[in-house]
Amino acid sequence: MSRHHGAGRLITGLAWAVLLLGLWLWGRDVTDVSLSGPATGDAAAVGRPFGVDLPAAHKPVKAAKPQRVDVEALRIQAPVVARGLDGGGAVDPPPYDQAGVVGWYGAGVQPGERGTSLFVGHVDTDTRPAVFYHLSEAKPGDTVKVVRDDGSVAAFTVDDVQVYERDRFDPGKVYGPHDPARAELRLITCGGTFDKASRTYTANVVVSAYLSGVDEAPSKAG
Repeated sequence: MSRHHGAGRLITGLAWAVLLLGLWLWGRDVTDVSLSGPATGDAAAVGRPFGVDLPAAHKPVKAAKPQRVDVEALRIQAPVVARGLDGGGAVDPPPYDQAGVVGWYGAGVQPGERGTSLFVGHVDTDTRPAVFYHLSEAKPGDTVKVVRDDGSVAAFTVDDVQVYERDRFDPGKVYGPHDPARAELRLITCGGTFDKASRTYTANVVVSAYLSGVDEAPSKAG
């Protein structure tokens, strides 16, 4: 298949979800929705095993921009770049030739501060896996480490993994914080099956995590 076709496969499955983000942001602030618990009913859980002891939430910390994300359990090690909204109101994902890069919604919450920080990434191309290829394998208890530009490392613990079908995608449940007092993180990519006719994926994988620890930057000697 051509490079152009590959770009289409990368973007279409993710674009409808991030487009909904743009439309949702137009009507409300991304940090102002509170959910009493994980979404249920119109989302299928990928993995939420019983008996997993999760650490306590760490209090939010001062804002700092993300530079890198590492998820050892999912073999994810990738740079993070800020992305904005395009002319259609969608978060502009990393370009096709940067399928190994994670996009962060730069106008939103910085990871570690109170609210929901949003990371998006491609699942594959026509020829190879992309940065979030293994995201659907995430399990509660997995650790997501975000290296920040102040030298600190924010550790997030996965507490929920969902697959949202396209016709049941709820931006409020996906982008709103589960607990408005916490610092939270969402990792989002394409999911479900790939429809060759429409060249779109049928769902999105959404991994939710919360701040559970911070390795502060080493202080400089005087």
